[in-house]
Amino acid sequence: MRLAPLLLAATFALPLSAARPAEEALSFVPPDAASVGVVKVHALRESALTARLFSETDKMTCDGDAQRFLEETRLNLKEDVDVVVFAGSPKSSGEKGGSGLVAFEGRFDAERLAAAAVARGAVKTGDYYLLPDKREGKNEGAVAFVSNHLIVAGTEEAVAQALARARSRAPGFASGAGLGRHLARVDADATAWVLVDTNRFPQMKAAAGKVQVHGEVNGQAIPNLFGVAKNLSLLTLQATVNGEAVKFAATGLVDDAETRELLEDTLRGALAAWRLAVQDKNPDMVSVLRKFKVSSDRDGVSLQGTLPGAAVRAMLETKTAHKHKQAETD
Repeated sequence: MRLAPLLLAATFALPLSAARPAEEALSFVPPDAASVGVVKVHALRESALTARLFSETDKMTCDGDAQRFLEETRLNLKEDVDVVVFAGSPKSSGEKGGSGLVAFEGRFDAERLAAAAVARGAVKTGDYYLLPDKREGKNEGAVAFVSNHLIVAGTEEAVAQALARARSRAPGFASGAGLGRHLARVDADATAWVLVDTNRFPQMKAAAGKVQVHGEVNGQAIPNLFGVAKNLSLLTLQATVNGEAVKFAATGLVDDAETRELLEDTLRGALAAWRLAVQDKNPDMVSVLRKFKVSSDRDGVSLQGTLPGAAVRAMLETKTAHKHKQAETD
């Protein structure tokens, strides 16, 4: 069993600390992170829409040591996690790999988790535990059971630095340094969000620039969003669940006015192509897409829209039906 994925999955269930949701976990994110995201799992559990998604976890089972791990640590994968914060940065140009960190807020038994990890080969090093990768004979990562409401896991370097920063009370991501200065672009009520400094991922931008989109819908050419996306300097994505509806918002920062205008036109064209594509199979979706708005300012271009509960349910039912059909085929 690979301990890191198990720990990350198993601790994806921890209810709130005394601090506001994600506030404490964000303090462990380095100010120079290239990408940062938050998922407020507690808000998802409270939603009528996602309640049905969570109910699907009742059908999930774990085998062998994974199940024993959950029993030993008394973790409830459905009920225990409230907030997940993740961050990452690539290595310097030309180097492989990168630095990654995940923090979980909630309630759990830190001593039981530590004991279960040690029983499976984890080695305590200072304030954290090194997780062995039995298949390769090296460390797979590290995890720190900071308290009974907070776990920090990731690459050893990232975990060690996060703990050191917390001890010294050094400014972190939320202080407004680095990518954190764009935190104001995120709605405080967003259920999930992510900020990406695209300039820190040149390989991703280069790959986007090489993507070619061909074809048309009802005689209209399909817009090449990827080709324009390579010019973004920052990407913000967020979603807010309200009852059964889901509100989406995306913003891309672009340096020059001409490229902003091109991106705005491309997004409008993409929405038009989407409406044309669904008008026969799902005519109700056309009116939903017409309400999606594209806007721009001196910094970038934004797309906002809301999928009502009926539309989301229809999408989920279509996905479920596809899974059942695939299972029958297999």
